[in-house]
Amino acid sequence: MKLSTADKKKYRTIGHQLDPIVTISENGISEGVINELNRALSDHELIKVKLAIADRDARAEVARVVAGEVRAELVQVIGKVILLLRRNSNAKPNLSNLVRHGLS
Repeated sequence: MKLSTADKKKYRTIGHQLDPIVTISENGISEGVINELNRALSDHELIKVKLAIADRDARAEVARVVAGEVRAELVQVIGKVILLLRRNSNAKPNLSNLVRHGLS
């Protein structure tokens, strides 16, 4: 799913209000982190993830790998925070950041 510039803008607007749900450290991407990201994406559809990694190139690589591992669209990367999107047609309306902001 390729996002248009207008779509990315809508998601970034919602993402601005969100707090990071998961933090990925220098230790890398474990199975537990992937499971938590999958759970969060299933529930919320649009999430922020903090990358507690000092090296800029390493952060970019981790962001790309994480998005691929959880089959999510990488909406935005700002500093040490990434915004991921994975639509879920069965998302609970009270948890979905997209439904709560009228983008279902």
